[in-house]
Amino acid sequence: MKDLSACATRSTCPYCGVGCGVLLQPDGAGGLTVTGDPDHPANQGRLCSKGSALAETVGLSQRLLAPLVAGKETGWDHALQLVADRFRETIAEHGPDSVAFYVSGQLLTEDYYVANKLMKGFIGSANIDTNSRLCMASTVAGHKRAFGTDTVPGTYEDLDEADLVVLVGSNLAWCHPVLYQRLMAARQARGTKIIVVDPRRTASCDSADLHLPLAAGSDVALFNHLLSQIDTAGLVDVDSLTHTTGIHEALDSALADDVSVTRLNPDDIAQFCQMWMGTEKVVTIFSQGVNQSSSGSDKVNAILNCHLATGRIGKPGCGPLSVTGQPNAMGGREVGGLANMLACHLDIENADHRAAVRDFWSAPAMPEAPGLKAVDLFRAVGDGRVKALWVIHTNPVVSMPEADAVRDAIAACPFTVVSDITARTDTARLADVLLPAAAWAEKDGTVTNSDRTISRQRSVLPAPGQARADWDILAEVGRRMGWVSAFDYQTPGEIFREYATLSGIAAKFGRDFDISGLSDLDAVGYDALQPTRWPVTATRQGGRFFADGQFYHPDGKARLLPVTWRAPAAKTEPRYPFWLNTGRLRDQWHTMTRTGMSARLSAHLPEPFLDIHPDDAHVTGINPADLVQVASPHGTSILRARITSDVTQGQVFAPIHWTGETAPSARIDAVVAAATDPVSGQPESKASVVNVTRFNAEWYGFAVSDREMQPSCEYWAKTPTKTGYRAELAGMGTINDWQTTARDLFGLPEAQTTIVEDPARGMARLAFHEHGQLVAALFISPEPVAVMRDYLATLPQVPDLLSGRAPADRPDPGPVLCSCFDVGVNTILTAIETKGLMSVEAIGEALQAGTNCGSCRPELASLLASAHQKEAAQ
Repeated sequence: MKDLSACATRSTCPYCGVGCGVLLQPDGAGGLTVTGDPDHPANQGRLCSKGSALAETVGLSQRLLAPLVAGKETGWDHALQLVADRFRETIAEHGPDSVAFYVSGQLLTEDYYVANKLMKGFIGSANIDTNSRLCMASTVAGHKRAFGTDTVPGTYEDLDEADLVVLVGSNLAWCHPVLYQRLMAARQARGTKIIVVDPRRTASCDSADLHLPLAAGSDVALFNHLLSQIDTAGLVDVDSLTHTTGIHEALDSALADDVSVTRLNPDDIAQFCQMWMGTEKVVTIFSQGVNQSSSGSDKVNAILNCHLATGRIGKPGCGPLSVTGQPNAMGGREVGGLANMLACHLDIENADHRAAVRDFWSAPAMPEAPGLKAVDLFRAVGDGRVKALWVIHTNPVVSMPEADAVRDAIAACPFTVVSDITARTDTARLADVLLPAAAWAEKDGTVTNSDRTISRQRSVLPAPGQARADWDILAEVGRRMGWVSAFDYQTPGEIFREYATLSGIAAKFGRDFDISGLSDLDAVGYDALQPTRWPVTATRQGGRFFADGQFYHPDGKARLLPVTWRAPAAKTEPRYPFWLNTGRLRDQWHTMTRTGMSARLSAHLPEPFLDIHPDDAHVTGINPADLVQVASPHGTSILRARITSDVTQGQVFAPIHWTGETAPSARIDAVVAAATDPVSGQPESKASVVNVTRFNAEWYGFAVSDREMQPSCEYWAKTPTKTGYRAELAGMGTINDWQTTARDLFGLPEAQTTIVEDPARGMARLAFHEHGQLVAALFISPEPVAVMRDYLATLPQVPDLLSGRAPADRPDPGPVLCSCFDVGVNTILTAIETKGLMSVEAIGEALQAGTNCGSCRPELASLLASAHQKEAAQ
């Protein structure tokens, strides 16, 4: 393979919080070559399927290229003056809290800093929150309560040295695949044990020594039980207790809790405690299953209590590790992007902290209390308290709980601005002003990953059309609102130096975040900045926190908190008998604005689905591939049923990614209740109560086309293919003229049509040709359509298309299982059978599947086991 490191640009992947380094090389035609950076400490050259497909997501087909006001193109001068004027007028008439920003972990740190400075220091409101509120706010609260600051104690290197890694509410194999591969390498090298604590059996369970499928929301009870067992066994570390307070109160609460609420097998609970207590080097990795809960902060502190009580913190191979969901969730925390924070981990409710930041910024105003957190912010938009809203690089109409209410609130807001790379999102379509922002590979700045490593994101492609950097847009609005000198930035490096200088002031208040050692970076130094873990001072760089037993509360001690299990906010009842769990897929990201452009990524799981246990499916009369309606008191969603024992009885699971652009009926957050953690304000996205019933469509369809389709029916879901698009369809009511309906669907009023129809059976198959070439096809049936979808998706090279089946001399590869190398299930099964493959490694040698990011290896193992079981039964 050609070594790109000498001629490529080093940058950072824009997906999860692992913060992988990438090497980027433009191809001269608007595209890129993307490979993993072997010198970046986070990934050491590895990339997951999403990172490997980044080059497939930089096209301009859906880009917003000019400002839009009331849906019409305009220039920047008019658009930004309108934004500045409307915000200024709203503040003058209704006060600073009548406006709000809702920003994103997709922002670079420099963008985040300017947004925070503008809102808190100059507008004078704390009404700036971020979609990171949906991701890691409970961790922030837990850290601050225990440590005195939002400090991540450990590093990724601890995974290399741990003897036991406990994954709590973290499907690391799919959501942070590069870290998972690092864990697998440690397991092979040193025999690291793995425990997974998760209500659902996920891909991460396949390599685990123990899986604990606990009841939804019962993590506190489990870790309280562990703490009580630590005490009973005499394993509380006396030396560590000299650096903590609260052990007796924490133990009292732990002893009062009842571990039976976890509904776990007592033997499994005992094994968990024995493995944890009997292993010196323990890392507990936790993520959204912990954070996204109405008791998320208490879950975090229950985990931290166990580490603090045993001294398993601040040492190599030990400690709690929160892995964040977004590329710059940590950077947002550092600059005060949350409504209850100031920059550099300073506290908004501390008068001395406020005064220091106000003086540093020469700011005219500074709020004295936290602003509205995400759920409350959109409620305030809905009831009219917030009258001007600016949404930046996020899609709350899809991602917020009670999403329909959020949609209605934004639609009714007197003035809404959206900055994004596309006009084609559910939120962007509601904007009064749309501002074209630079995208990944066009942006220049820094991000911070989950283990505090600051990395440069560097631009290698020109921003298309009139797109501009977010910091530049924000600063220009600040200048137009009257604060010229405060926002007179010319480069992101200037912003970074200012921010680094402020961190030195914060450090004098005893804060952990300090990168003042980078405050004198000139333009050359900033451009050349290598991945650097904070803190960075004259005397210290990187490393683990708390090795010296010193914490950030005024007395220098950590706090063990008394926490008690609380049931999820909602209660199941006969009308709503199921718990709904939501989460990410392996190959998709958030609302698919980027990953949805890749045909390769979309081929793995191309349709929204609901996992339901076989016993629950039997009781509700649901069969495999049925469409089901999921209903809660807040909304409904229609999804494809997947019957699986990966979920326990009484629990269902749905992915979060589909939108009004890709599958309108599958916006699962329309169903999720907006219950929040009382400390962190983070929504409970893992435990809403729902009803599940069969959706009895009168007809079902499958369509393929060489162009984008415009479906109009009760259910549809479309994804890109290598040659166009595919779509699943279903609807109510009789359609008598499928030819006209199909022409409208495909936008083919003049195409030549071949139709095979059986009206009595409700079946129709139509093929469309233009200039002698096959361009589209539609298959209709009264039941879910039985055709070889992945074969048909190779249109136009589809002989005998209307049969719906591949000819014998052209095997159907089947659904994509390995996205990195585009290898289908049927291809793998054929190789297992014909080549006698006996291991996942053998499959990799034969087909490459599973040899890149490895996130498909659990599925490969399952497929291999199934194939051999079938062979043995014959």
